[in-house]
Amino acid sequence: MKLFKKITINRDPNKSHIPFRLNFLFFIVFLLFAALIAQLAYLQVDYGQKFRSTVNSANNTTATGNVQRGSIYDSTGRVLVGNKSHQAIQYTKGLSVASSKMYEVANKLGEYLTIPTDTLTDRNLADYYLAGAANLKSVAKKVKTSSDDDVLYAREVAYAEKHIINNLTATQKNAAAIYYKMSSAYSLSTVNIKSTGVTSTELAEIGEHQSEMPGIKVGTSWTRSYPNGTDLSSVLGTVTTEKQGLPSDNIKTLLAEGYSRDDSVGQSQLEKQYENVLRGTKSQTEVKTQDGVIQKEVKKYGGQKGDNIQLTINAKFQKKVQNIIMSAAKSVGSGNPYSPGAYAVVLNPKTGAVYALAGASRDLSTGKVSENALGTINQSFVMGSVVKGATVMGALQDGVITPTNSTLTDTPIKLAGTAAKTSWFNKTGSTSLTLNASTAMEVSSNSYMMQLAMKEGNFNYASGKALTMSNSIFSKLRGYFNEFGLGVKTGIDLPGEASGYEGSSSQSQIGKALDLSYGNYDAYTTIQVAQYIATMANGGSRIAPHVVSAITGTKGDGTQGVVKTNMKSRVLNTIDVPSSYFDVVHQGYWDVVHGSMTQKTGSALAGISPAVAAKSGTAETFHGTTSTETLSLATYAPYKNPKVAIAIVFPGMNDSTTSKINMTTAQEIYSAFWKYYSK
Repeated sequence: MKLFKKITINRDPNKSHIPFRLNFLFFIVFLLFAALIAQLAYLQVDYGQKFRSTVNSANNTTATGNVQRGSIYDSTGRVLVGNKSHQAIQYTKGLSVASSKMYEVANKLGEYLTIPTDTLTDRNLADYYLAGAANLKSVAKKVKTSSDDDVLYAREVAYAEKHIINNLTATQKNAAAIYYKMSSAYSLSTVNIKSTGVTSTELAEIGEHQSEMPGIKVGTSWTRSYPNGTDLSSVLGTVTTEKQGLPSDNIKTLLAEGYSRDDSVGQSQLEKQYENVLRGTKSQTEVKTQDGVIQKEVKKYGGQKGDNIQLTINAKFQKKVQNIIMSAAKSVGSGNPYSPGAYAVVLNPKTGAVYALAGASRDLSTGKVSENALGTINQSFVMGSVVKGATVMGALQDGVITPTNSTLTDTPIKLAGTAAKTSWFNKTGSTSLTLNASTAMEVSSNSYMMQLAMKEGNFNYASGKALTMSNSIFSKLRGYFNEFGLGVKTGIDLPGEASGYEGSSSQSQIGKALDLSYGNYDAYTTIQVAQYIATMANGGSRIAPHVVSAITGTKGDGTQGVVKTNMKSRVLNTIDVPSSYFDVVHQGYWDVVHGSMTQKTGSALAGISPAVAAKSGTAETFHGTTSTETLSLATYAPYKNPKVAIAIVFPGMNDSTTSKINMTTAQEIYSAFWKYYSK
C-alpha cells in the first residue's frame, strides 16, 4: 500500500520566466529614478546658482520707436507741412551696457560712419576717452585716489581735459561723437547716430559688419518738409530737433506721457497746439536680452502715423494777402520812419474760420520788412475810431440813447483844466453838426462818443465844468467793448495770444475815459478788431476764431484720409439785444462808405463790389516824443449777408498823414478774396 500519491504539475512553457522579467523591469525603473534624482541634485546643488543667474539675466522688454508726425493741409487739401524720410544709422541700447562696451562699438562704427564733431565739448571728449578700460586705468594712476567714486571720476575727467583731449585724432573725435550719442540713450531706447545724409557706402559697410556692433542697425528717420513754401511758417510752428530734444519747461510732463528725451515735439504754434493729434502712436518692439545684450528684436506693433490737421486757410489766398501786407509795409516805410509794420486778418463772420492772418514787421533801424503773421494775435495797438460801433452799442444797452432818440450836437468838449477835445472836422467849433448815432459813426465824431460816455457816467456836461465822473465808467465802457472781443482774448486756437493793453483806471486819469470812448486809450490786437467787426456783422454772436477746420486720417498710400473730427464753431457769448440796436450800428457802417455827408470817412471803399460796410480809424499815438498816428479799418461784406470780415492796421504813421493805405489795402484784399472765394 502506497502512502503517498505522486502529484504531477503541468507548466506552461510560455510563462516560465515572468517573475524574472518583472524583477528585471523593476530594477531598470529603479535605476532610472535614481539617475533622475541624482541629476536633480546635481542641477540644484552644483549648478543651481548658475542657472538662476542665467534666468535672471534674460529679459523680455518692450521698446518703443518713433513714427511719422501727421501732416498739415490747407483748406483745399494742399500739403503745407509733410515729412521727408531718411535712412538713418541707429543704436538701441541694451540693459546695463557698460561704457567700455559702447566705447568698443563706437570705435568700430567710426571705421564706417562719419558724423559732425563740431558740437563736442571737452567733457564729451573726456568721457569718451575714459570709457576705454585701458585709458581709465592709465589715468587713474595719475590722479589722487578717493573712496568717493564721483570725486575720483571728476579728477580723472579734469586730468583728461587738461592733458589728453587736445591730442585726440580726427578719427577719435568722430568715435567720441558716436559714443556721445550712444551714451545719451536710455536702456532699450533707440537713438539716431546719423539721421540724415547717410551715404550708400556707409550703409553697405555698416550692413556688412552689423553683427560685430551690438545694438547698431539701419532704420528710418523723418524731418519736416514744406513742399509749398514757408509763407505761413510762423503760424504753422516748428518741432524740436533731436539735438534739442524735449523742451526743458515741459520735460517732466512729456516724459510721463511716454516721450524720450531726444524725441522731436511741437515747440510752437500749430505744431505745439495740436501735438497730441500730430504725434502718432509709437511702434512697439519686443526686445530679448541676455546679460544685458540684445539677442533678438521682434516688432509687435508697427506704430500709427499721427493724424493730420486741415486748416481753414487757403494757402494761395494767404500768400496773396501776405504779399499785399508786405508790399504795403514797404511802401509806407520810406516816408514813415516810425512805422513798425502792418497787419491784416480775414475771417468768416458766421463761423469764425480764419481765411488769412497776414503781418509784416519793419525794423526801424534798417527798414527791413519781414513776415510776422503772428503779430496779428500778439501785437497790440491803439486803434482809434474803428471801435465806435461798440461805443454806440454800449450806449444803447445802457439806455442813454435809443434807436429813435439819439440826436446830439458835435461840439468841442471843454472841461476845466484841460485842452478842448474835438472831432477831426470840428477843431474850432465852427463845423458843429447835429448827429444821430448812425451819422455820428459816418463822420467819425469824437465829440458824440465822449458825450455818450459822460451820459453813461451820469455826468451832466457843461462847457468849462470839472469832470467829476466816477472812474467806474472805465469798467462800464470796457465791459461793452469786451462783449465784442475788444480787450479780451478771442480764443483763437493758437498759443501766445495777447489780451491787449488797458490804460490806468484811476480817478486821477478820469479824463482818459473820454479818450477810451473813441478808441484813443486802450490797445487791441488785430484779431480782436476782426472778431469785433465779425460779431457786429453776424448780429451779436462772438465766435472764437479758428485756423483748424478738421482732423483727418491717412490713407494707405500716405495721402490725406477721411475726416475724423470736424472742428465746430465756438460761440463765446451772445449780445442779446433788440435787432433795432444792431440796425443803428449797421446803418452807421453803411453810411461810413455810402452815406450822403461830405465828412464821411470811408468813401474810398464805395466802388468795391459787392458793397461793403466799414469803420475807419485814426488814433493819435507817439514814438517817444514824436507824434504819430495809427490807421486802422474794420469792414465786412456783402452788407446784407456778410461772408467776410476784415481788420487792417498800420501803426506808427506820420502825424496828420493823408495816406489812405488802410483803404487801398482793403480794396486789394477784397479783390483777392472774391477771386478765391467767389463760390
